[in-house]
Amino acid sequence: MTSADTAFPLAILAKAPIPGQAKTRLIPQLGAEGAAALHRRLVWQTLETAVVATKPEAITLWTSLARPGSPAYAFFATCRERFGIRLREQPAGDLGRRMHTALATMPVPGMVIGCDCPMLTPDLLKRCHAALQSADCVFLPAEDGGYALVGVRRAEPFLFDDIDWGSGRVMRQSQERIEALGWRSAYPAVVWDIDRPEDLARWQAWQQVPT
Repeated sequence: MTSADTAFPLAILAKAPIPGQAKTRLIPQLGAEGAAALHRRLVWQTLETAVVATKPEAITLWTSLARPGSPAYAFFATCRERFGIRLREQPAGDLGRRMHTALATMPVPGMVIGCDCPMLTPDLLKRCHAALQSADCVFLPAEDGGYALVGVRRAEPFLFDDIDWGSGRVMRQSQERIEALGWRSAYPAVVWDIDRPEDLARWQAWQQVPT
């Protein structure tokens, strides 16, 4: 089985796997090429998870560089051909604007994820979508203070306004927006992502744990 019986909209945000620009905090350990290769691997793994959780035609991969002729485009085009997903270029602006744009251009309820969280599974994605049947929004908070998934029943730009993206205050500030909106929220799990050398070591150990 390669796709879910019931589709739900899912947007995936992915930076271009350009050496020197991808996974920059891991470059001292992996080198520029190694960090870019890790990013490609995480994008691929995220797509493998996504097409089991929902149908490929319900998935849009938003990229930071989707121009024909570039190495990054070649990689993303391969992703599109392999998984049968849609490909769109991310708009200009901060992370909040990019996430809001993705949510505002899909049927609701919809969800947005990145490609940094190896803990995402098809079951967890389905649980998050199911939570939107009774909640106005769903999040997967990350241990570092951010989050790995956001889903909403209605795209609301205020949810993403004046957030200190990249800081440990992201989830807390988002919860303040949720409270101001009067929304019901759900948090099915707390996850961790891969940004720092210690995260990479954790991931490598986690992969060796028998399932």
